Amino acid sequence: MADTKDVVELILQDHRRMEDLFRRMRSVEDDRAGALREFADLLIAHAQAEEAEVYPALKRYKNIDDEEVEHGEHEHDEGNEALLELLEVEEVGSEEWDSKLEELVEAVNHHADEEERTILNGARENVAMERREELGRAFWQERGRQLKAGCGSVENVRKIVTS
Repeated sequence: MADTKDVVELILQDHRRMEDLFRRMRSVEDDRAGALREFADLLIAHAQAEEAEVYPALKRYKNIDDEEVEHGEHEHDEGNEALLELLEVEEVGSEEWDSKLEELVEAVNHHADEEERTILNGARENVAMERREELGRAFWQERGRQLKAGCGSVENVRKIVTS
């Protein structure tokens, strides 16, 4: 497990890792396809774990806005759709690939920024550390299960987007 068990910190660590992977996907000197594979797995595992373990629990807190949580789920859908479009581009580094990458970056960064300002700050202010650590363990376990299942494959992402 990561250095922390706090669900807020675990989510933030994933957001920072996604930013690093975006930099790698933009760099012509890096393994862009490898960075995309890692990113796809991380994005899907992260979102699935949030929706399964974190968001439902946070909706129970009166000072955390249910609409923000539901909006977060909607933004996961948008990120998944943008990811699928990028995964379906045949030539890494092509003009189309770069364009689809920027659409993905925009969707994910927008979501991460909103989530950090609303949902995660709400969790920091209103959820006891003990409960945040319980949620962190559940998040980490589901995230790991998703990663082991190869959740970022184009077939799985397509299934998630079309369901």
